[in-house]
Amino acid sequence: MRNFIFSVFCLAAVQVANAGAIDKLHRFLESTKTMRADFAQIVVAKNGKRPQQSSGVMMFSRPGKFRWQIERPYSQLLVGDGMKVWIYDPDLRQVTVKTVGTALGGTPAALLAGDNTLEKNFTLREAGEREGMEWLEAIPKSQDSGFEKLLLGFAGNDLKAMELFDNFGQTTSLYFSHLERNPSLAASLFRFTPPAGADVIGE
Repeated sequence: MRNFIFSVFCLAAVQVANAGAIDKLHRFLESTKTMRADFAQIVVAKNGKRPQQSSGVMMFSRPGKFRWQIERPYSQLLVGDGMKVWIYDPDLRQVTVKTVGTALGGTPAALLAGDNTLEKNFTLREAGEREGMEWLEAIPKSQDSGFEKLLLGFAGNDLKAMELFDNFGQTTSLYFSHLERNPSLAASLFRFTPPAGADVIGE
């Protein structure tokens, strides 16, 4: 499900290594304005067969602006400009556009690239330690989010992994590397103009 990767516009670092995962997430949101990182993504269907793998670059500028670029094995781009979310599939020459409220109200992008009102959209709880990471569970309050829960794994001061469980039994795992906190990011990275000849679908 290629458009499913909207779910993952996110990553982070925090300042207090000994804090619980929820405290680390709150501190990250309070102290991080921009972020850039490479990501590797693995999507496993309910039957567990033929995992789909992809990789690319993610950036965001809080609140609400982000860029999620899949580079391999196919190209796909998601851009949030603070008002709308643009999803561009070059192979199909198709652009899907949604308002921020519709697209981000209860998604992982709202959790990390949105404002600080976490509990408005998510129920948070500590999820213990696994694979050398401290885990946080975020359950969306909206039934329209498209997923059941999200796990975030912190290693030291960094958010190193995310696991997303959707409503169809599919699991998306994300692993982050080369994280940069508060880099200078050009405003043009968070703007999108549909290419000439592309079909535009949505709001």
